[in-house]
Amino acid sequence: MDLRKLKKLIDLVQESGIGELEITEGEEKVKIVRGGQRAEVVPPGAPAPAAAPAPAASAAAQAAPAPEASPVAEGHVVKSPMVGTFYRAPSPDAEPFVDVGDTVKAGQTICIIEAMKLMNEIEADQDGVIKAILVENGQPVEYGEPLIVIE
Repeated sequence: MDLRKLKKLIDLVQESGIGELEITEGEEKVKIVRGGQRAEVVPPGAPAPAAAPAPAASAAAQAAPAPEASPVAEGHVVKSPMVGTFYRAPSPDAEPFVDVGDTVKAGQTICIIEAMKLMNEIEADQDGVIKAILVENGQPVEYGEPLIVIE
């Protein structure tokens, strides 16, 4: 499924107020859950994942704004341009692209977001020092979610 189409579906769920949307297109299946703030793409032949229980989803929704409100998040925030999985390094056994305290230049790769089996390099959009990494390695992220703070 096209990433633009996936983003439009996520926007539709957010704007309409519906709690959940599941679409099957060919062998691909997409399930978007509003309360859990996550999107899942199920590869062909794989069993559909179980939905998160309501208490966990509401806890995730309440905890999401906390990093922006914390004093650690002051500075320029690099946000996720897409839904996917956040990775700090190009491979599991490689060194991370950046660590807290590293100096970065605009255009330097700072992380990867895997979306639909594609590895998308996310670059720093300004020079500075990495002040905080707000997402754990391997954690799913959504469009617009804060990833890294550059000061």
